[in-house]
Amino acid sequence: MLTGSVLKAQDSIENNDRIRDKMSEFIQRRLDLSNAEAKKFTPVFLRYFHEWRSTLKEFKGNPDRLLLQQRIVDLRLRYRDEFKDIIGEKRSNQVFDEQQRFIQGVRKMREGERLEGKPNRRFRTMQQ
Repeated sequence: MLTGSVLKAQDSIENNDRIRDKMSEFIQRRLDLSNAEAKKFTPVFLRYFHEWRSTLKEFKGNPDRLLLQQRIVDLRLRYRDEFKDIIGEKRSNQVFDEQQRFIQGVRKMREGERLEGKPNRRFRTMQQ
């Protein structure tokens, strides 16, 4: 029983890592980052993603959605300034739009697979 819990937790961690990596790649491609920009952007984005996921977990099951939204806005404002130093003001604002686009694409893909009764083939390359 304990082994099953450990394996499930490990799968969850691996899935989060895959989601994070695919999201980062998607955003970099959508923002047309140069190699130099991507090299600087990636570690900052990974920190942002970790804090974003932690915030979502912290508020899981919490009915105060407004407080969650405020925490996410505060997080985005802080990281937008860091992104701005790397990729400029316009694209630093677009990071969060592209994050949302990625999330919506994954949700649609998963929902489509559920409706079609197909096994969940996660993280196929999404259309731009």
